[in-house]
Parts: sequence; C-alpha cells; structure tokens
Amino acid sequence: MGKTIEVIFLKQAEEFTNSIEDKPKKKLFQAIRKTKERLFGQWFTKLKSSDGIFEFRVDDSGKFYRLFAFWDTEEYDETLVVATHGLIKKTNKTPPAQIRKAEQIKWKYFEEKKEDKKNKSK
Repeated sequence: MGKTIEVIFLKQAEEFTNSIEDKPKKKLFQAIRKTKERLFGQWFTKLKSSDGIFEFRVDDSGKFYRLFAFWDTEEYDETLVVATHGLIKKTNKTPPAQIRKAEQIKWKYFEEKKEDKKNKSK
C-alpha cells in the first residue's frame, strides 16, 4: 500500500484555515481527508507551470478556496503533504504570484530541513 499520507500545515496555512467560515472549512477538510486516504480528484491537483505545487480546491457560494501545498517524500514511514498558505478567489484562475509564493515556501522548507539534519549529525 505504501507509506501513509499525512497533511501538515505551516503557519500561514493554519491561519488561513482558521479564518474561513465553517462550511468551506468543512469542505476543505473533506478534501484533505480524501487525499490522506489516497483518493485523488479535482479537489487536489498539481498546478501547471509550477515546481511541484498542488492545491486543495473547494468552492462555496461562488467563492473558490485554495490551499497550496507540496509533497515531502523524504520521511521513512510517511509521506507528507505540506500546506503552505491559502486564499479566497471569486474566479477560478490561480494568480501566478501565489504559485511563486508557494514555491518559495517549499524551497525554504527543504533548506531548513537540510540544515536541521546537518546540525543533528554533528
């Protein structure tokens, strides 16, 4: 079956999910739960023209809720989906600046992880 999938939230992602209304929050967490169960669909897709950035996407009352994320497969016993940040849009188009922001957060995450491992091995 493979490694388990866990979804973790970085600070901005946690702040975003805490700030949204209950109904879209419930939909978002249903999408996350499906992904953890290895069910993939339109609620979790890779963004084209990105360096490994995915988004959890739900809509509610004409608003699109996006939670950006990336995969961390470096752990031995589990695969992580790391949620970076989110936004609410009235259109279904993803702003390129938000994709770049997620890519920068991903780069920083892996740099800090590499530093932590290096420091622990000393």
